[in-house]
Amino acid sequence: LPHSTMEDAIEQAKKTIPAEIHMISGCRDEQTSADVSNVNSFQLPDPAGRAGGALTSALLNVTYKDEEDTGKDLSFQETLLRVRDQLKGKGFSQIPQLSSSRPMDISKKFDIVPDNMHGTRRAVMIGINYVGDNPGELRGCHHDVLNMKKYIMDVHGFQEENITVLMDDGEHIPPTRENILGAYRKIVAESESGDVVFCHYSGHGGKLRDDNGDEEDGFDETLVPRDYQTAGQIRDDALYDTLVAPMKAGVFATFVMDCCHSGTVLDLPFNFVADGEQEEMKLQEGFDFSPLLAFAAAYMASQQAGDDPVSGLLSACGACLIQ
Repeated sequence: LPHSTMEDAIEQAKKTIPAEIHMISGCRDEQTSADVSNVNSFQLPDPAGRAGGALTSALLNVTYKDEEDTGKDLSFQETLLRVRDQLKGKGFSQIPQLSSSRPMDISKKFDIVPDNMHGTRRAVMIGINYVGDNPGELRGCHHDVLNMKKYIMDVHGFQEENITVLMDDGEHIPPTRENILGAYRKIVAESESGDVVFCHYSGHGGKLRDDNGDEEDGFDETLVPRDYQTAGQIRDDALYDTLVAPMKAGVFATFVMDCCHSGTVLDLPFNFVADGEQEEMKLQEGFDFSPLLAFAAAYMASQQAGDDPVSGLLSACGACLIQ
């Protein structure tokens, strides 16, 4: 991009997304994400189960090895490319990507807790197996959450009391639409400048026909809660309104989305696709800031009026739902 164009994009990004937010997604919007039957093939340390999401398993394998290696730390670029190599080696065609609220140097050290962040570390972990659904039941999403939870506690110092887990296993908070959005609202409300946020989602992702004209491809990307048949899917617009825009400046947030059609599910403007060809993070082609700027203006107005700024503004793999 020309220098002035990139500068304009950065300024608009700061207006619409105050926090520094990174998202690692399992595939591009048009791709599906795999549910693998044996995570032991990824050589995870003490895996919580035999089934898991391909992205989660590959990412944990790469990051655990990087943690054990006393040599040079892997960069964001190296981490994503190694994840891609592992996926390709297992026969998966999905291409992971890294999206961000700011253009970032992908050659810097991969980390979910930067050295200069000394506040509270909070996490929301969601795993949905859709138990009893036929078709549509998954096998590995609970294991994904348990494996990822162990990783962020052992390697990054997250504490049990600051981790919220939603799973359809009869033991944890049920991952309904309202509970998922409620957990996201809570972590946004609690997190302040200097804090670290980590959110992991393993389950179905879907696509719905765009209902407000803000998607170039005509579809909204979605998360599929356990009660999607009655409560509906969670559109990317709702995720932006609930989770991205209200996150405070000075918060460092990382999201791992192990689901289908997840490439732009948080509507972040800058991205790096780990296809072996892209060498730097770029502004997403055709990215339109105008819907985000409109929301930011309405959000600020609602805050000044003393309204609830979020609720007042909210207007399966190969079989993951397209309606």
